[in-house]
Amino acid sequence: MGRARSAGPTESCSQGKTLRERPQDGAAFFGGKEIRTSHGTLILVPMAVDMLDFFVMTETNRLDMLTQFLEQNPNDAFARYGLAMEYSNQGKIETALQQFNKLLELHPDYTNGYFMAAQTLVKADRTEDAKAMLNKGIESAQRTGNRHALSEMTSMLDELG
Repeated sequence: MGRARSAGPTESCSQGKTLRERPQDGAAFFGGKEIRTSHGTLILVPMAVDMLDFFVMTETNRLDMLTQFLEQNPNDAFARYGLAMEYSNQGKIETALQQFNKLLELHPDYTNGYFMAAQTLVKADRTEDAKAMLNKGIESAQRTGNRHALSEMTSMLDELG
């Protein structure tokens, strides 16, 4: 296996500094797990092995892990968002929407929650509910100054008519 590089803060050699060395053995870098893209390119991403395990888990294991985490940390916004997304990706629309609603009740300025909840509502052919969710999300984006989310939700609202 040849040397692999990832982008980093020490890219410039013009200041007399050498490029940061990357491990020759990608598997060692990931604690014994070799990560390759679909086209076979080795990618070195500084990521904890536990996080890597999350991405290769089955859907059921991810749901179980997120549910257990939320039982211990019921106000964790990121875990609640992740659980809602897992349910949405599995087509469990009503359960996903329950989790999005709980997320937004606890964290009314978690702007991505509105956008993804609206997309989930569109999947369920609930366009009017999606529009209402987008309007709430636009208000949140304006409150928090999140111009990117504001743009995305405004565009989606325009597309829905």
